Amino acid sequence: MGSVKHFVLIHGACHGSWCWYKLVTLLKQGGHLVTALDLGACGINPKQLKEVHSVSSYVQPLMEFLASLPSSERVILVGHSYAGLCISLAMERFPEKISVSVFLTAYMPDYNSPPGILIQQYFGSTPAESLLDCQYAFDNGLDKPPTCAVFGPDYMRIKLYKYCRLEDLELGKLLLRPTGLFMEDLSKEGLLTEEKYGSVKRVFIVCEEDDVMTEEFQRWMIQNSPPQVVKTIERSAHMVMLSKPEQLCHCLEDVAQ
Repeated sequence: MGSVKHFVLIHGACHGSWCWYKLVTLLKQGGHLVTALDLGACGINPKQLKEVHSVSSYVQPLMEFLASLPSSERVILVGHSYAGLCISLAMERFPEKISVSVFLTAYMPDYNSPPGILIQQYFGSTPAESLLDCQYAFDNGLDKPPTCAVFGPDYMRIKLYKYCRLEDLELGKLLLRPTGLFMEDLSKEGLLTEEKYGSVKRVFIVCEEDDVMTEEFQRWMIQNSPPQVVKTIERSAHMVMLSKPEQLCHCLEDVAQ
């Protein structure tokens, strides 16, 4: 094995650090350091959703962790799904502490427009009926993007946890928590810059059979804001860390070299 790497894993909407449990085990068995964080009001984070009023509060655990690292340490930052927006904010604030950022079938913004635009484009290109029994709150009005979301059990079974073992689906149902989307915060100009966000090496991992963030949408983001490296995991769906942890582990170890 090569040099030891430090992987920092950031979960997507409604999930927590628990969803990485298979990948954490594999990376640690490979001799690496691994930190899986719970963002605000997620996983076992003690905050409730009503206490997380801004995206800054939501990503605070990640920012505090990166701030605590020695100045000489650089990590591999991995964001899944919605967490692509979260790691982007971290790249902007701590570019010197991140050797590479990995967008795992995740929102990957550019630095020329607000990151919240991606959420608008996602919902604009996603038929409402395909969201099945997901629940959304529209605190700013039905004509505006949703303010928070929680996945429904049918959506989880049919789309989100496609190819996953039944016990992982049941685990997800037990541990899911609603997540704020923070559209107003993420729609502000100047959140990301070429000098900071743009200076960090980016890798995008495509999941070919993702029914949540479709391959078409993933490829569009790659074309819109080209990363340095694109990897593809075949026959993989949205929760690839649960359905294909070995392949994902190999992929991450490869891009971390």
